[in-house]
Amino acid sequence: MSYSVQNIRNVALIGHGGSGKTALAESLLYMTKAIDRMGRAADGNTVCDYDPEEVKRQISISLAVAPLEFKGCKINVLDTPGGFDFSGEVMEALRAADAAIIVCSAKDGISVGLEKAWKYCEERNMPRFIYISKTDEDNSDYNATFEALRAKYGNKIAPLVVPIWDDNKKVTGIIDVLNKRAYEMQKLQRVEIQLPESKAGVIDEFNDALKESVAETSEEFMEKFFGGEDFTYAEMIQGLRQGVRELSLFPVLCGSAVNCMGSLMLMDYIMELLPTPMEGNYHKATLQNGETEEFVVSPGGVPTAFVFKTVSDQYGKYSFIKVMSGHITSDLTLVNSRTGATEKLGRLYVMRGKKAEETKDLSCGDIGAIGKMDKVKTGDTLCDSRKVVALKQIPFAEPCYSVAIAPKTRGQEDKVAQGLQRLNEEDPSFTLVNNGETHQMVLTGTGDIQLDVLVSKLKNRFNVEAVLSETRVPYREKIRKKVEKQGRHKKQTGGSGQFGDVWIRFEPNLEEEEMVFAEEVFGGSVPKNFFPAVEKGLREACLHGPLAGYPVVNLKAVLYDGSYHPVDSSEIAFKTAAQLAYKAAMPEANPVLLEPVGELKVTVPDSYMGDVIGDLNKRRGRVMGMNPTGDGDQVIEAEVPMAEMTSYAIDLRAMTQSRGSYTFHFVRYEDCPPAAQDKAIAAAKAMAEE
Repeated sequence: MSYSVQNIRNVALIGHGGSGKTALAESLLYMTKAIDRMGRAADGNTVCDYDPEEVKRQISISLAVAPLEFKGCKINVLDTPGGFDFSGEVMEALRAADAAIIVCSAKDGISVGLEKAWKYCEERNMPRFIYISKTDEDNSDYNATFEALRAKYGNKIAPLVVPIWDDNKKVTGIIDVLNKRAYEMQKLQRVEIQLPESKAGVIDEFNDALKESVAETSEEFMEKFFGGEDFTYAEMIQGLRQGVRELSLFPVLCGSAVNCMGSLMLMDYIMELLPTPMEGNYHKATLQNGETEEFVVSPGGVPTAFVFKTVSDQYGKYSFIKVMSGHITSDLTLVNSRTGATEKLGRLYVMRGKKAEETKDLSCGDIGAIGKMDKVKTGDTLCDSRKVVALKQIPFAEPCYSVAIAPKTRGQEDKVAQGLQRLNEEDPSFTLVNNGETHQMVLTGTGDIQLDVLVSKLKNRFNVEAVLSETRVPYREKIRKKVEKQGRHKKQTGGSGQFGDVWIRFEPNLEEEEMVFAEEVFGGSVPKNFFPAVEKGLREACLHGPLAGYPVVNLKAVLYDGSYHPVDSSEIAFKTAAQLAYKAAMPEANPVLLEPVGELKVTVPDSYMGDVIGDLNKRRGRVMGMNPTGDGDQVIEAEVPMAEMTSYAIDLRAMTQSRGSYTFHFVRYEDCPPAAQDKAIAAAKAMAEE
């Protein structure tokens, strides 16, 4: 069935891990008869957590789409993971959604996940509800959670639903504040009950607060409010809707996903108060000439779709799209604005979890998937050739946590790399780099759980076992003293012998990193045709320094004397002689290890400043400055040796309860202090012995 853009809502469920997002999606599906029985994450049979890894770990790992129909309206629910390692999935969901529901549990109150979710919405000016879940569970406290929200975010927090307690503080039902009606659940069916007399005062108080909020949305309402007139239901909805869109109002709802309490009311309010795709956030598009303009979502426009997620599993590859304008049918030919290539669309599907249902077309504002689009990536814009535009890319956080990955059995490196490349199509928030200097495949992601999941997926999907280890630090070596040495290679075997003899001066050269070779040979003591062989011998030797076998940089080598034999001298003999001179000179030239140093920018709330700076001092970091961001956070800028940063992503999380984030970029090489140098040399020796 095709829906008009006014009857579509795209809503992302976001919040802390374990707050009940997947269970809420399950209860919405059940209440609208999209599924006939409720699944549980613990049983591994929910619609949104279908990946074998999700079933095994009992957490959401990737974004899932669960469309449902409610009173002639199509609601596309985007269920996201709460784990911070999977924040890339949340970015994808927020890109496709027009509004968010921040789920927080009545047991935990305000969590880091809620704060982060709120921040994501603030950055995008996204309308949002807050849904307080698990209100009927033991040790849950709706009031404390609500008061904490009010204290943190002010009077914009407006309750639309309040729970009813019995004498034992157990939640038995809920009250719709706007309509002043009460309900309870009986065998997963909603039943209207009498309004409890004890709650009358509270309901009036909250209802008046809502009226006040509505009055603030227009002058006409303001006059009516102060004139003592009552608002009609339609006016209340209109005012609330405007408040939600203008971000002057954040409605709070509550319920319990397990017995579906509050689910129908939540859908009513999604339909009535949240924006349609046309009213959602405004989008920026880049035209072919490089100019940017506002992109208008319109059903009458030329077909345009944005690819916000890719899934490639054993069933094939699906590109999840949101139709941004016009409508899209299968077999339509569109241009991929990233590559400029024309793509003939494959079959169109409406996805519900892993279930794909084929459809003939997708209308403006709707979410669906295209099958088998091999050249299309996440973040691509598919558009009509008459108007080629590129919508803004998804802002994935820069991956910071690096480990080396290698196959368990030798010779399967290609298999690991190919598997990760396939997984990278699905999850663009990690990177894979082959580091030529340390000879390691380096995997960089958001955190250890994400990388652990990738290793599991490699084993299950691509049948290749991989192991993770610490990344090696690419040290360098240099000399600090001038040394002159002779290298003489003489070998007599049957027939012609080998003879090469050189005198080379080695000196530090701080101008250039690469070795500089020069010659000052007089009187032909070494013939010119052997110079390239000497240089080649030295360049090969420079790859291994005297201290720990790291490449030698900032070196100048001058060939100034030597001798040769008219018959026995050869290029190989002079190459060997040059290497002998290098080996003899290096230990005497006061060598030192150089370590890479990077620029670190850590963003943390003020309250964690002391701990973070103290920790940076332990890591031999130099704090260069601090800048407030204006919203209670500080950006600490420091220079820290790369060797001290291997576990920083995990340690910073522990120090700041996951509130801190950072970026780290290589800046330059510096002399290694003696203690750190000894440690690095010992590690290099141990590795060589292995």
